[in-house]
Amino acid sequence: MLEKIRLIKWKTAVNMGIWFYKLTLLLHVLILCGVIPFTIVNGGRSQDFEAQVPISILNIIISLIGGVFTLVIGGNLIKHKRGITVVCWFFVALWSFGFAQQLFGTTFERLFCSILLLLGIIANLRMAIEKKQ
Repeated sequence: MLEKIRLIKWKTAVNMGIWFYKLTLLLHVLILCGVIPFTIVNGGRSQDFEAQVPISILNIIISLIGGVFTLVIGGNLIKHKRGITVVCWFFVALWSFGFAQQLFGTTFERLFCSILLLLGIIANLRMAIEKKQ
């Protein structure tokens, strides 16, 4: 399976990662703005909007860090070191855990958020398995 993932071009994986982080940021901004109801995210567990705000802010911060990381390593393939690989694997694990949670969440999460997370998993997995130069 990893050989099939390795067939994805590096630039494509970086672009997928950038789009994943952009869409994740947009999703949480729309939640904070009230465009997307907080009741259809977080498995519908947030009792009120105030409970959802810190969750969305944390996701925005993580997405900003992941997006910047993706931009930095995206243009620097030659310096692909062990630390970069570890961070990529961390994001694969994080988004895989989130993907599993989405499958047990609301309809919106199963139909939209799980697909979005799958994009992030594939992008980060491709970057994680890059052969070191």
